[in-house]
Amino acid sequence: MDAILIAIAFVFGFVAQLLRLPPLIGFLIAGFVLQSMGKEGGEALSTLADLGVTLLLFSIGLKLRVKNLLRPEIWGGTSLHALLVVLLFGPLMYGASILVASAAGIDWKSAFLLAFALSFSSTVFAVKALAENGDLGALHGRVAIGILVMQDIIAVLFLTFSTGKVPSWWVLAAIPLLLLARPFFGWLMGRSGHGELLTLCGLFLALVVGAKGFDIVGLKADLGALFIGVLVGWHPRASELRKSLNAVTDLLLVGFFLQIGLEGALSWQSVGWALFMIVLLPIKSVAFFGLLTRFHLRARTSWMAAASLSTYSEFGLIVMALGVSKGWIGSEWLVAIAVALSVSMLIAAPLYRRAEELYDPISDPLKKWERKGNHPDDIPAIANGERVAIFGMGRVGLAAYHALEARFPGQVIGFDRDPKSVEAHQALERNVKLADATDSDFWERVCPKDALDLAVLAMPTHGANLHAIETLQRHDFHGVVAASGRFPEEIRELRALGVDTAFNLYAQAGNGFANHVIEVFRQQFPALAQSWEKEE
Repeated sequence: MDAILIAIAFVFGFVAQLLRLPPLIGFLIAGFVLQSMGKEGGEALSTLADLGVTLLLFSIGLKLRVKNLLRPEIWGGTSLHALLVVLLFGPLMYGASILVASAAGIDWKSAFLLAFALSFSSTVFAVKALAENGDLGALHGRVAIGILVMQDIIAVLFLTFSTGKVPSWWVLAAIPLLLLARPFFGWLMGRSGHGELLTLCGLFLALVVGAKGFDIVGLKADLGALFIGVLVGWHPRASELRKSLNAVTDLLLVGFFLQIGLEGALSWQSVGWALFMIVLLPIKSVAFFGLLTRFHLRARTSWMAAASLSTYSEFGLIVMALGVSKGWIGSEWLVAIAVALSVSMLIAAPLYRRAEELYDPISDPLKKWERKGNHPDDIPAIANGERVAIFGMGRVGLAAYHALEARFPGQVIGFDRDPKSVEAHQALERNVKLADATDSDFWERVCPKDALDLAVLAMPTHGANLHAIETLQRHDFHGVVAASGRFPEEIRELRALGVDTAFNLYAQAGNGFANHVIEVFRQQFPALAQSWEKEE
């Protein structure tokens, strides 16, 4: 690969990162810059791009849970939203093209293909934005991820059927054989350790067993990677495998985003159509909000989920790339969607960071959209006079819960936003309820600002703790706030926000371990320990 290509990709990706934007925006811009310089991607870049998309689908399969997709707000919300966007955007794109003489060649088929590509939301952006805010575990985060996975499945099915490949009869034997081999694949993952061999195992399963296997029997390779990902997603090592593949996948996807810019010339016409697509973007957001409230989700949950989904998608680019390769539509439309994707992320990134702040002033009119009845995972917790609350009942939160409950019996309640975690704690008769410290409705409806004397923030991500502190401050919480962090810079950031005390987990763990070692040493060698202490 050309050195200048790598250099420009890094520079633009780095600038995007400094601006707190997904680096993929920088990579797309880098592709346009390289194209204007007369550079070409070549076969090597195309291969990297294909591998990146395949591994992305495998990673999606690893975290896909079929049970979660069966929730009405996921499959129903995704399907209805896609249908609405296609039916609205298709005629609008066709009508606008008639008004522009230079684009008069677009037909109804192309218009609806464009609308279908625009119906997807960016998985990369949503995951990054939710993780940065610590919202992946929140209900709106889980809903958004479920919708994104459902969209990805729709895209893969479209890509599979659009290739025109007829599966061979071997597919009838291949699928059952893969299902029977599921325990063997799990055994391979379990015996691959925790290092580079586990990553290589993932590449073997995704690219050889899944992609190549499906290609041999006449099915699309990407669908095979997704299928194998779902097949082994049950294994305890699946999460570790996905994390080990993240860096490889992200690096290979750089090739995909560069290729988009290199394949089409950036023109004023493409920019104009991209801006028209941005004008249509709020329709996607309103549709998500309206549909999710129809499925009994609260206005705040629907608002936050819609905010994370208010972008165009890299999967839309993949769909359009197929359309260009098939001759269904001109390459200028691929460039237009690439520009629209970049601009949508530029707009959505700061808006999502302020989504909660923007929601509060308009919450009353938005709540009028709510339907009667509660979502099973969105039932507000009711405190029974407890004065100490711990948010985040993982290992740190649980340790704090036991220590404080022993000191203040009957006055401590734990909150967690993971329904399974709450059920596990309640099964052990712990006073733990379902709630989200970053949810403004929680502080307004369930736990008024004077109901607690002490709030302990022990959520697993720093972003979630920061978000919770900002929510507490907006609602004038008067009690003591304690928060945990892992690194010195996190502690400094927590203190800068005004928490009463910030606890460095790593430093305090080291101090506790050292004190434990000293105590054991004193018990085993009292004379030697006493002589050392005298010398000091």
